[in-house]
Amino acid sequence: MSPLPLTLRPLLEGFGLGLGLIVAIGAQNAHVLRMGLRHDRVFVTAAVSTLSDVSLIALGVAGMGALLGERPEALRWVTLGGALFLVVYGARAMWSAVRGNEALDAGVGGAGGPAEGNASATGLRDAVLMALGFSLLNPHVYLDTVVLLGGVGGRLPLPDRWLFAAGAMAGSVLWFFGLAFGAKRLAPVFARPGAWRVLDATIAVVMWALALGLVVRGA
Repeated sequence: MSPLPLTLRPLLEGFGLGLGLIVAIGAQNAHVLRMGLRHDRVFVTAAVSTLSDVSLIALGVAGMGALLGERPEALRWVTLGGALFLVVYGARAMWSAVRGNEALDAGVGGAGGPAEGNASATGLRDAVLMALGFSLLNPHVYLDTVVLLGGVGGRLPLPDRWLFAAGAMAGSVLWFFGLAFGAKRLAPVFARPGAWRVLDATIAVVMWALALGLVVRGA
């Protein structure tokens, strides 16, 4: 087998590393999954999440990763703000789990889901702000995109540096849109309110665990 062309190596390396970092379970992915399951502003949520990641990857590769690596205190306030955001969202998810009145029914929302057809339970502005919150108030996103991907890609010579960034960006596009639109395959499972209660409770625990981890690291 002939070796990969030099022009493809940084592209595939960026794609593999970028996809490997964002696939891990976290607040951003949990939010995208939940919106996809509810058929609620699916495209907007995936698009905002993707554009946020793409922008941060570009900043990191352009040199921000090295800058933040030299100034760890710059992430302190972002870390604390992100922890507060996760605590509040976790409380909302747990409240939904306690109420247990949400279900999906063949594309028609139940007592807490979206309305029939293409209507959404969440307003466009709120959907954009929530997606931005999970993308930009989450220090893990900065560590993955700006610091790690930026640090790795920033060491490469031109034009390999931007081929690496393009590969990582492609991974974000594939993951977020695949997760958001692929979630509908799980819709039959979430036709039962009990399944939503388990999901919401799990999301709440994950949010609080992430918040605790951020506070411990930022202390």
